[in-house]
Amino acid sequence: MLTLTCPGQLQHLEEALRRSLPATLPVLGAVMTVAWGNPAAHEVLVDSWPHFRVVLTRLRPEEHRDPWDFYTNQLTVYYRDEGAWRALLGGTEVVGWTRAFQMQGMQEGMYKAVREMADAKGLRLETYRYQALLSPRPPQPRVQVPPGLRLAPVSPSHISLLNATWSFGGNARSRRFLLGLLRGLPSACLLAPHGRPVSWSLLDPLGCLSHGYTLPAWRGQGLSGVTLGALGQGLYARSFPIYCGVLPHNTPSQRAVRAVGFLPQPGTFYTLIVTPRECPGMVAWW
Repeated sequence: MLTLTCPGQLQHLEEALRRSLPATLPVLGAVMTVAWGNPAAHEVLVDSWPHFRVVLTRLRPEEHRDPWDFYTNQLTVYYRDEGAWRALLGGTEVVGWTRAFQMQGMQEGMYKAVREMADAKGLRLETYRYQALLSPRPPQPRVQVPPGLRLAPVSPSHISLLNATWSFGGNARSRRFLLGLLRGLPSACLLAPHGRPVSWSLLDPLGCLSHGYTLPAWRGQGLSGVTLGALGQGLYARSFPIYCGVLPHNTPSQRAVRAVGFLPQPGTFYTLIVTPRECPGMVAWW
């Protein structure tokens, strides 16, 4: 595999990935985040250049500090040749099967190949199937910032609240991951007069709008659209795809993002969590 570091190469790859949207969404978002200062310390690999068959993004190997941390150890993949993708999975250490990781992609063949390899190696696989939604322009909030609330980035001082309310959080690894997002990537929240966030949205290392939440007492007022709109403006200015993944049965979130301009995309947005069976503190994401 070849590592792309030249800005010109990354720009060329970005253009190629745009031509295959929406199947390339997670990879495109990760590639653009790498090109935009690389705050999550990821790298971009291709099997050949410039005519690639497989592109994969991953955490840099030197950043692996916790073999059980599947929050930080994120990979994305897009392939043009499924045989090349399967050969890469089975014949190299590009993926790193001895460590816990999460892989995201929007191709059925990606999911099937990872599932078969995990089964063959006796590894645990948790599969999450999301609906990808893409906004062709900055999300358009239905309401203005309500009186008494203030729009601001999320402060690292609020990490305990975010970790406690995130359905995938509540542990030391999720806390460390969320803190990295707040320190390295854009975020938006609505602050009450006492300084506590009541609604927020974050951006993850794959350029995906995620980890959004509104406190129960503040729901039903369109507040999530305000934070999504604030983040979307910045992403649109940098030509990022403005996208998110929502569980199909999460009707309130589906309704909220569609109301501000997100459009459902064909295919399944997969998040695959692979861990050794003896992984301590394994969290099921549901």
